[in-house]
This record gives sequence, C-alpha cells and structure tokens, in this order.
Amino acid sequence: MFKRSLVKPDGRLLHLYGRTSPPPECDLGGPSGGYGGSHMRWHPLRAEWVVYATHRQTRTFLPPPEYNPLLPSSDPNQPTEVPGSAWDVAVFDNLYPSLSADAGASPPQIVDTVPGVGACEVVVFSRDPGQSLGTLPLAQIELILDVWADRTADLGRRAELAYVFPFENRGVEVGVTLHHPHGQIYAYPFVPPLPARVLAQEERYHALHGRALALELLEAELAADERVLYRGPRAVALVPVCARYAYEVWVTPRVPCPSLLALDTEIRADLARALKTTLLKYDGLWGRPFPYVMACYQAPSDGELHPETQLRIEFYPPYRMPGRLKYLAGTELGAGVFTAETLPELKAAELRAVEVELE
Repeated sequence: MFKRSLVKPDGRLLHLYGRTSPPPECDLGGPSGGYGGSHMRWHPLRAEWVVYATHRQTRTFLPPPEYNPLLPSSDPNQPTEVPGSAWDVAVFDNLYPSLSADAGASPPQIVDTVPGVGACEVVVFSRDPGQSLGTLPLAQIELILDVWADRTADLGRRAELAYVFPFENRGVEVGVTLHHPHGQIYAYPFVPPLPARVLAQEERYHALHGRALALELLEAELAADERVLYRGPRAVALVPVCARYAYEVWVTPRVPCPSLLALDTEIRADLARALKTTLLKYDGLWGRPFPYVMACYQAPSDGELHPETQLRIEFYPPYRMPGRLKYLAGTELGAGVFTAETLPELKAAELRAVEVELE
C-alpha cells in the first residue's frame, strides 16, 4: 500500500492511497465551510453521551450525478472533494463532522456537557460512481481493509480518542445521502455503548475461560455448518445463530485478531473474499442493490492487547420489504428487546443457495 497525505485549502486532511504506486502530487480544491461545531451531553439515566451536531442538517443530500462531491475533480472551476490525479482509495475529513479535533466550547446545561471532540472521515472506495463495495476487485477490497487499518493506527495514536469505528451505510433505505461508493470512520473519545457492552461480556468470559468468546462461538458455528456462507482458511462469513435481523451476517477472521491492526497479508486476503461473497450473495438474492449498515467492531485504541475480543464486520439490513426485512418498533427501540420474525437458519439457507463468482 502507498499513501500520500495532503492538506486541503480549508485545513482538512486528505489521504490518497494506491495499490501499486504512490499517488502523485496534485492541486487541491473542493467545498468548504460546512463545519459549525458540536457538543455532547450526558444522559444520566442511560449513562451515555449524546452528540449534538446541528450543522449536519445542511449537508449534501442525494445530488444529481454531475454534482457528486466524491467524483474525481475534472473542472478546476468546480473542484470536488477528491483530486482528478491517480489514486485508488481516498480518505478525507468530513465537511460536516459530528465530532472533530476543534469542536470548540460547549454551552453549559443542567447535565454534564463537553465539546464534541473526535474525528469523522469519509472513505471513498472507488473512483467509479457505478461501483459498490461488493463489485470491486478483491485487490481493491484488500486495499480498503489496509486503509481502515492505517486510519485505525493514525487515529488511535491520538491520546484523546478511544475507539475507531469504520462503517458503511448503503441505500436510501438506511439514510444514505450520496450514492458514490463510500464509507465513513468515526473515532470517539470513549468506547461507544454497544461495543462497550460486548467488550464487558468478552472480558468476563476470557477471565473465566482464557478464550475469546467470539472465537468459541465461531468454532461452534463451523461445526454446525448450518449458517456458514463462506468458509476460508483464514476467514468466515455466517448468519449468526443469535441474529436479530433477517439476513444479518458476521464476517470475521478464524484466528485471533483483536483489531484491523492484527491482519496479516493472508488474513486480509481471505477476509476480502468473505466480504465480497457476502455482498454478492445479498445482491444476487435481492436482484438489486441490497440495503444495509455495515459496522466494523474492534478492540479499543488504548494500547492494550485485548486478547478477549475479536475483529468482526457485521451487516444489518434493518428495513422491511414484504415478508423479508424488519422495521425497528416499540419493543426494539423502546425496550431494547429484539423480536425476530424470521429464523437465522432459513435466511442463511437462502443466502447459501446464491451462487457467486469472486473474480
């Protein structure tokens, strides 16, 4: 992997990555002026932070193709977020971040209130707006995994940040505002509630058994072989026995990997195959682009080894289409108790039946 880091005219960082050669020097332009500050307020009953970023209401929303801000620039009079020079993956500071390094002062409230310190980055998966993560060549998906690891390392070195969270929202059904293939990376000053809850379970299990809970579950899933979608030498994709969503899928290494930083060449290559298999099965089953939220869970960025946890990329297709997907309703949103209307085994069988070609 090759990398060139640049500073945009408005001070935001831009990182260009290449598979086979360093991206060249280039002129930079692009939009500016989206940031308006954010802050966090403590929710005393839920014991968690809530982020307030009102400036995000003005962010770009489903522009026509000719105004796509993620296209490589071609007109110097109307520069986009990324240059027209050669690159394979681009990462830049979000113009409308929920969290940032210079969040500014926070207004006092009747609960604890702090500046919205953190980082929000956009990861452009491809120069081609017609691609998707699942249609990219395996080598490009491997590069994206490498880019996630590089950003995890960079952001994890910042003392004020505790957790690096790559994710992708795909489809207007889950609120996507740009169709160009891209994801995001949020870096939080705390471990977010969902990863923190899982980490606590993993720590308890590891203290009792000396093994990673996720790897124990993975071994049981592989032995049952009822919900496995991809079984490679270093990675696996499966519908978990405890899936809360129809067509929920976990993609994870088969060997201990607390974070993206633990991936070697062989694991990264097999993880890319597991990811692509999952995404092609989704689209093949649906007959059109499949909506999902993809979340990458990993160890906190605290310098510890974290043998109790395991890197997982989870896919959540959260909305209803007749007889298939699910809305979150009162019991899920209000009580936090999921009611699954489909069985993981049946949804896994549907996905397993979809034939895919990785190259």
